[in-house]
Amino acid sequence: MQPGYPNPPQQINNNMTPSIVAIFFFWPLAIPAIINASKVNPLLQQGDYAGAEAAAKESKKWSKLAFIIGAVWLVIVLLCCLFGGVMGAVGGSNTSTY
Repeated sequence: MQPGYPNPPQQINNNMTPSIVAIFFFWPLAIPAIINASKVNPLLQQGDYAGAEAAAKESKKWSKLAFIIGAVWLVIVLLCCLFGGVMGAVGGSNTSTY
């Protein structure tokens, strides 16, 4: 690098796409993910690489939590629906209203 030239800007993934997709899994945790993802680029422009890295890490953490909690919730709901449907089919076939 030549003297007098600034360092080239670092590229930090702001995790905006996973943060937006996380809305469909568990929106209460996707909101802090989006807020932190939106802080990354302005911090990079200001030269605060440590702050941008911290915001990107927080965004990744919140979106990952939203994905995990949303997936677990979806599995629980599907199991309850499946179990309820099976129990309704088994229990309903023995009764007669004639």
